[in-house]
Amino acid sequence: MQKILIVTNETKDPDFQRTMEAKMLFEQRGITCVLCENAERKTIVENLKRDEIDFVLVIGGDGTLIEVAGYLHKTGVPLLGVNMGTLGYLTEIEPNCLEEAVTKLASGDYQVEERMMLAGQVNAGVSDLSLNDIVVSRKGGLRVIAYEVYVNGEYLNTYKADGIIISTPTGSTAYNLSAGGPIVKPTASLILLTPICSHALNTSSIVLADTDEITIKVLEGRNQTVEEAIVSFDGAGPYNLVTGDEVHVQKAKTVTKIIKLGDVSFLETLRRKMKGS
Repeated sequence: MQKILIVTNETKDPDFQRTMEAKMLFEQRGITCVLCENAERKTIVENLKRDEIDFVLVIGGDGTLIEVAGYLHKTGVPLLGVNMGTLGYLTEIEPNCLEEAVTKLASGDYQVEERMMLAGQVNAGVSDLSLNDIVVSRKGGLRVIAYEVYVNGEYLNTYKADGIIISTPTGSTAYNLSAGGPIVKPTASLILLTPICSHALNTSSIVLADTDEITIKVLEGRNQTVEEAIVSFDGAGPYNLVTGDEVHVQKAKTVTKIIKLGDVSFLETLRRKMKGS
């Protein structure tokens, strides 16, 4: 390992204390560091070439790491997060363990996990990728909207709900979990479909194969009124939808690479995070 990029969320590390600490620890071990602040984040990360950087250290919360993952997916550069947020399912390193983590990284004592992503497209236009989820939901006032769902072109169901979450295994502990969806081991390869506040009994999440293609169509409202909805990709966007618009979702061709340190299992992490300790 010779060169790393440190991406800092300035709202999480406003005085750059952890950023400069990480830089110092890496440079003490002969590793070059490039610093990337909020204002530069998208420009620098999107233009990154795989042979320029060995890995990216993200100092922030899970949201920051997800954002950076969206920019990096074409490069294959692995990411490691320092948890400056709350839960930290993706940002593995706690701030007080930074020196130990740097030592392991410098010596090559780590593994790289591949996490599947989702590719979504609105009609034949806007397209984007997600590491966590793609969410289609109502826009504006409190009301349910009817969504028609197809899997591989075959009709599945019509949901009257606030929205629908299409989630990766990595995203199973995010919005999917809050909406009552199942928790899935993040290295699995499958797709979760979870209605949001569905106006029906026995409307459960559905686990689909990673080869399935899902289509969500916004239906008209009462008295044939035009409904307005939105679609977001890992919270980004959102992009406007109206009656008749369709969102197509499938497994992406690229993956996000996450660096793992030590032998802490997903179940142990889950148990600890769920207890809030």
